[in-house]
Amino acid sequence: MRTMTFTRATAAAVTGLLLLPLSAVSATAESGHRGITLTFLGRHTAGTAGASEITAYDASTRRVFVVNAQAGTVDVLDIRDPRKPRKVATLATPGANSVAVRRGLVAVAQQAAVKTDPGTVAFFDAASGKKLRQVTVGALPDMLTFTPDGTRVVVANEGEPSSYCEGEAADPEGSVSVVDLRRWTVRTAGFAKFDAERLRARGVRITGPGATAAQDLEPEYVTVDGDTAYVTLQENNALAIVDLNRVVVRDVVPLGLKDWSKSGFDASDRDGKIDVRPRPVKGMYQPDAIAHFRDRGRTYLVTANEGDGREWGCHADEVRVKSLNLALPDAENLKKDAELGRLNVAVDSPRDANGAYTELHAFGARSISVRSTSGALVWDSGDQLERLVARELPGAFNADNEENDSFDSRSDNKGPEPEGITVGEVRGRTYAFAGLERVGGIVAYDLGDPRAPRLAGYVNTRDFTGSVEDGTAGDVGPEGVLFIPASDSPTRHPLLVVGNEVSGTTALYEIR
Repeated sequence: MRTMTFTRATAAAVTGLLLLPLSAVSATAESGHRGITLTFLGRHTAGTAGASEITAYDASTRRVFVVNAQAGTVDVLDIRDPRKPRKVATLATPGANSVAVRRGLVAVAQQAAVKTDPGTVAFFDAASGKKLRQVTVGALPDMLTFTPDGTRVVVANEGEPSSYCEGEAADPEGSVSVVDLRRWTVRTAGFAKFDAERLRARGVRITGPGATAAQDLEPEYVTVDGDTAYVTLQENNALAIVDLNRVVVRDVVPLGLKDWSKSGFDASDRDGKIDVRPRPVKGMYQPDAIAHFRDRGRTYLVTANEGDGREWGCHADEVRVKSLNLALPDAENLKKDAELGRLNVAVDSPRDANGAYTELHAFGARSISVRSTSGALVWDSGDQLERLVARELPGAFNADNEENDSFDSRSDNKGPEPEGITVGEVRGRTYAFAGLERVGGIVAYDLGDPRAPRLAGYVNTRDFTGSVEDGTAGDVGPEGVLFIPASDSPTRHPLLVVGNEVSGTTALYEIR
């Protein structure tokens, strides 16, 4: 297998090119594939971190609704001229985490002031901004979406704990709420019927100290196909399948492990180089966002495998390899900083009878995956994302989103972190678009063959000459990725709207 080994000196040698603001296009496609072009059109800048996260679009008003978590609002942008998005209104939505729009109705998921208390979903008229109704759902509603027929809203209630400290712990159960818009009723599917030990035996990750399965399972993101919802359980490395008619969780499916000895990744932030190669590590997929598409009559799921650990007062499940007793070949060499020593892995990775670690499970898979509706893996992008950034932006390889000049600083901890994902049709072909939370930018894959998607393009409008802290670094920390089809677009071409959490910017791209 070919190994990429750009040194820090190599990175410095190309900064004259990389430090140019990437305000237009940086797109690549696999050899022999036409690809697509993502052209930057314009941005709205809210000015503070957390001021642009999840976005939704109403075609009738040409308005984009943007979660501004910093202000506790949803900002309303007029994009009739997407080159000059203009803020025209603000919806009061304290605790807003997610927003969705359907047929002029805006739904906003709002966590309670005490996040372990039940949250709410507020509904607004898209044209007037008038608040219409509010309903109560589960604890920490983190994401919501309308069903395809527009009659229901499905809400992922994450139910994160406040702490695991004795005497302080409040750990609500995760759940999935279904709001019936015809009757304005709420029914909630929980996980009480699932046994923690049985789930562990199947490969579902249950790690909260003293937690039941219902408390430990944390719904993150939802996609809906017909009357079935597919819900990522990120920290649990699992997928919940929910029957929306009966409002019950049919199954909790483990997503398995990625064998990095058969692919490759860069595991060290202290080796001063790009070094993508096979490692004796397994990755937990732990997807954040999920979407679905259909091909030849069959539904497929596509996920952004970000990875996420837990650190809630008195309990943390991340540990560096160099602090572990390893029952692995060449253990002392593996524990060096330039090898695996700095890599963050799960403290609950498998151990032998003497307590020595026999496997290392890292957080996330640094990839995009396609799965069947049963959760079976159909395809994974392997090490393509790290190799893509190494080729296109070697001076910013595995950079952090908190500051520029942070080459290689995320190699020990989830790498580029693909987080948001969406799908859309361009010229009759279906594409997936995913945001890379750390280094930034949007990567596109052609899903024409679900078993062999092809890299179709990459655009990054982060300005590596600016300052992230001062707000002069362009678009940093993509969170939510939204596709607008050509039929609904003000330019009559598909658009991509990206909420960038760290820079507080909402960026718009045209797809050709």
